[in-house]
Amino acid sequence: MSDAADGAAGRLAGDPADAAASARTDLQGRARRGLLVVGDVVTDVIARHRGPLAAATDTAAEIRTVPGGAGANAACWAAHSGCADVRMLGRVGSDAVGWHERVLRRAGVRPLLVPDTAAPTATVVSLVDTATAERTFLTDSGAVLRIAPADWNPAFLDGIGHLHLSGYLFFADVSRELAIAACRSARAAGVPVSLDPASAGFLAELGAEKFLAAAEGVDVLLPNADEARLLTGLPEPADAAVELSRRFPLVAVTLGAVGALVAADGDVVARVPAPPTASAVDSTGAGDAFTGGFLAARLAGAHPAEAAAAGCRAGAEAVTLVGGRPPVRD
Repeated sequence: MSDAADGAAGRLAGDPADAAASARTDLQGRARRGLLVVGDVVTDVIARHRGPLAAATDTAAEIRTVPGGAGANAACWAAHSGCADVRMLGRVGSDAVGWHERVLRRAGVRPLLVPDTAAPTATVVSLVDTATAERTFLTDSGAVLRIAPADWNPAFLDGIGHLHLSGYLFFADVSRELAIAACRSARAAGVPVSLDPASAGFLAELGAEKFLAAAEGVDVLLPNADEARLLTGLPEPADAAVELSRRFPLVAVTLGAVGALVAADGDVVARVPAPPTASAVDSTGAGDAFTGGFLAARLAGAHPAEAAAAGCRAGAEAVTLVGGRPPVRD
């Protein structure tokens, strides 16, 4: 019998009032298995080229336009990884709101999209060198960073067992206020909160201390190695993870093809290798896939190391695909 089953059996064998309270808690837990992601919904233009770009002339490339955004990608990977109730709150230009709603629904995600008539949908041009599968982003944040506290409603948390925030929200004043408001609502409702710092470049511009101050109250931090280094000033990812875990209860740092490590209470508690993969074609969205797989596993009751392994499996699948989303199951 599992530890959880042992505990349940002990409670049910005791006082009837305790048993009734336990049953209510269990029912509430089952009713709150949903994941709400608040963050960016983006149109990605992916240009896959081989070798260095040729300056001042043409470089042959394979170019595709696909849905993206760190928040929306993570939501889709969570649904792909087995989370049955995933919702996505974001702000998009009215030019593309219908398309993004349709593709999110097809991926198993319930869209809660706010149309913006004053700004276009965020667009990212992703330059992918097919020789290395590494990518470089050109980002027009568009409507993403215009999401505001007025777009938040605590009722969005009804039935939600976990709130995830995309770090892109922290890089502008108005969207940061929205993220902080959502985090406060979640904490008041007893809903744990995770955060993906999202962008080493934007993080360096904002400053580590400002980001960390805004992230106060977050339960789970999900940086990559570069972001962990920037947030701590420590060159080794393990040392950075340990330092961050003194500020956040749980930290999972992604290490690309190496895997991930998990830290809690000032110690590394797990090192998780990445599974072997077929040839990588595009690393776009691999970190988002880790986030989605990790959160889906946690909502299903997995321990942090198990959740990190699930995240690594999703990330390994992601790099075999073009774009940041999982394949849609028809």
